[in-house]
Amino acid sequence: MATGNYPPVVLEKTVWCSVLSDFPYCIKMAVSKRKFAGDHLDQYVCNANEVINFKFVTTAEDIADETKGFKAEYTHQFFGDSENIFGYVGLKINMIYSACRLSTFFTMTYREKVKPSKTGGIEADDVYKIICDKQELEPSRDLDAFIDSLNEELTFEPLGELLNTFSIKNDGREETYGIYRADNSTPGFIEYHEKMQTLILWFIDAASYIDETDERWDYFILHQHIKNGSSDYYPFVGYATVYRYYAYPLKIRPRISQMLVLPPYQKSGLGSKLLENIFDWYIKNPEVLDITVEDPSDEFIRIRDFIDCKRCELLPTYSKEYLQKGFNSDMAEEAKDKFKINKKQARRVYEILRLKNTNLNDKEEYRAYRLDVKNRLNIPFQREQLDLEKLQKNLTHDELKAAANPIPREQRMEQLDHMYVELEEKYKHIIERLLEQK
Repeated sequence: MATGNYPPVVLEKTVWCSVLSDFPYCIKMAVSKRKFAGDHLDQYVCNANEVINFKFVTTAEDIADETKGFKAEYTHQFFGDSENIFGYVGLKINMIYSACRLSTFFTMTYREKVKPSKTGGIEADDVYKIICDKQELEPSRDLDAFIDSLNEELTFEPLGELLNTFSIKNDGREETYGIYRADNSTPGFIEYHEKMQTLILWFIDAASYIDETDERWDYFILHQHIKNGSSDYYPFVGYATVYRYYAYPLKIRPRISQMLVLPPYQKSGLGSKLLENIFDWYIKNPEVLDITVEDPSDEFIRIRDFIDCKRCELLPTYSKEYLQKGFNSDMAEEAKDKFKINKKQARRVYEILRLKNTNLNDKEEYRAYRLDVKNRLNIPFQREQLDLEKLQKNLTHDELKAAANPIPREQRMEQLDHMYVELEEKYKHIIERLLEQK
């Protein structure tokens, strides 16, 4: 039997079950749910994002601590585009992870479950099965066994090579973190990764599992380091995966695939710390050509821009006097040589730092900056125009009539203005953060 105080788990109707999977989720039930929209069965439809709660615990008491919970950000991979669950009133779902080892437990409670006699034989969604069919994880179904397993949290030590430790201030408290690198040859890591990757389905849009048997994957894991008397805890905070692509003829091009920092740890600079250490790991490798990113989110782009700008503004070619002359190959080469930044990102860094060093009250200086950025934004349109002109030379008169008319110049100018304004706002957020670091 487990020791320690923990809350009774039986409400009106309670189901305790694990989270395991073997096969992709079938959205058949999501189709069935839509038939009930607007009728008396609406009370049995709930939004999965609102009823699914995550907890990371180290003790039995943590299971009942409501302050430790946070919501899933995405549930469409489990419950379809509607992100609805059908068949329950008062549904509450807890996805419980042990903070260090990531052992998992699933709880589900509800006040009422729909009867198939009311739905023409269609039953309530089997939430347990839906989640199990998507995730590849098999935790204990026994609550006592799960609580007993929490005793092993103190024996957990992070897997892989320690790259860096650092401290941050959080609400007046100093917190310590460590970043570790592992690959599929790291003892015990494949099993640990199987637990980590379940989280990306809930917190990264359109996330997917990777082939962890591929030796080209690198993993960077972020753990907090908590001293508890004579004992140490290493709660899991987040991680990133990077694939080492081949770059002709003798180089590699690492591509950051997915990066996650758990919601309770966000907005405290930990994402930047993780990404900086990833960059540092590859920068020192002479075989690395440059570092790229796969389909980055807006938040990731902001973090990357901040790091690259913070580093590049110390380079001679990114000094104020050089920035005013416009982007050039020297900038691209120095950013690539020093920080493995590719040319496209080097140009973006230049635009942000030039805006930072532009006097917005000087009309001519500000106008010169806007024109420089708009000329770059207009390049794809100019290429489209050239392609259209080439095409028109080979068309008959009737085909020319059927061809799409080019966008009028006035409309294109409006589009450019809109694109520029949106971009400048994003750049200003990066500049504000750079100034805060001074």
